Amino acid sequence: MKTTNLFVFLFTVISVVINAQIDSADVSKYFDNHSGCIVIYDRTREKYFRYDEQKCAERFLPASTFKIPNSLIGLETGVIKDADFVIRWDGIKRWIDEWNKDHSLRSAIQVSCVPYYQELARRVGRERMTKYIDALSYGNGKIGERIDTFWLDNSLKISADEQIEFLKRFYDYNLPFSKRTIDIVKEIMSEEIYSESKLKFKTGTGQKEDETWVGWLVGFVEKGKDVYFFAFNIEEKTFEKTAALRNKTSREILKIVGIIK
Repeated sequence: MKTTNLFVFLFTVISVVINAQIDSADVSKYFDNHSGCIVIYDRTREKYFRYDEQKCAERFLPASTFKIPNSLIGLETGVIKDADFVIRWDGIKRWIDEWNKDHSLRSAIQVSCVPYYQELARRVGRERMTKYIDALSYGNGKIGERIDTFWLDNSLKISADEQIEFLKRFYDYNLPFSKRTIDIVKEIMSEEIYSESKLKFKTGTGQKEDETWVGWLVGFVEKGKDVYFFAFNIEEKTFEKTAALRNKTSREILKIVGIIK
């Protein structure tokens, strides 16, 4: 068998195996009776995998996953000049020590610094923010009363299905932003390197109206020539439990379906 044909054969076999893993995966045990869901979209084969389809369509506050569009909007409007643009700490001590210092856009997204992004949103202003939220068709599109908390206070809501559609457009440059803007945000997103794949992601954790916490992990995995988009959420009673469960369970599922390894 020629080298080229062998490569094509092996690539096809690997692709079929991975696809079968996703299609047949029983991920229910990883949720361990917690309310939550996951959507995975295989870009190459244009196939979706969903756990709990009803939950995948339910909208929740995006919490810090909104830092992806917030970064895009800040850059495109010129409020943020580049990834190294610094917003000075206002001197108010918050509950996460890493927030209590000056941050650039690059460092702020890595530690999910809420005060940085609140100031970014204030500088963008309601008119421009509304324009972009509408153009993105992002979730329910509601900003609410406060320009600096709407992604945290249950005004803005988005489903896992809608997160996937946003991520697809983001990855393929099908959003109302320049290539430069999108490239910067892709580059500064958190990253994990595995032996066969690269995970780019954003976390988010916020409190619903019923005081239950919901934790998000959204992003994409590049595995060879294949790209997989994912949106995961899970609920618990405290911030700490939700964040820990979000981080552990999401990766367990991505590993069991063969996307990250």
